[in-house]
Amino acid sequence: MSTDQTNVRQWGSFLDPIPPSDEFLTLNFSPDRANRLQRWRNYGLSADFLGDYFATFFPGNEADDGLSQRDTIKGSVSYIANELLENAVKYSTTDHDCPITITLHLYDHKLIFETSNIGPLPTITEYEDFIKVLGERDPMDLYMERLEKSALENCEASQIGLLTMINDYQAQFGWQFSPLPGSEDLIKVTVMTHLSVEI
Repeated sequence: MSTDQTNVRQWGSFLDPIPPSDEFLTLNFSPDRANRLQRWRNYGLSADFLGDYFATFFPGNEADDGLSQRDTIKGSVSYIANELLENAVKYSTTDHDCPITITLHLYDHKLIFETSNIGPLPTITEYEDFIKVLGERDPMDLYMERLEKSALENCEASQIGLLTMINDYQAQFGWQFSPLPGSEDLIKVTVMTHLSVEI
């Protein structure tokens, strides 16, 4: 699905507005681009913190496989948050000071990750083109294609993290692309990632 009201475009499972939740946590990262790049490794620590924090809302009793629901949620949240933050940095402008934000909302049957960043038009156009392809193709086929291409060309496969979240975690995605007021070449990207859970 896409909308074209005042050049704002939405794809996938994007909720506008997002439903209120009793439990949520927001992390804002420095708008200073130099600090953002220097502290790249800290994003993994932030993702682990989100995993630890939200795992406390789930039972700690072990299942047959030795893992509790708390362990599973902790690992899932940490992985997904890390991938989302890496993508937000990857698609952010390096010419302007713009913040990166991630909010995690807890509901009865799902978690919603909401990340936002501001990126340059050419980079964001490339990202949005991939999302259009994703809406028309099987995510597992795309995943295998990207892996094969990566092996043949001896390069890092792009969008593997996003495809892994869809294929391995059954995550659903929604995207919104909003031109920044007063700027023709900067786009705000908001990504919603839905992860089904049971408390």
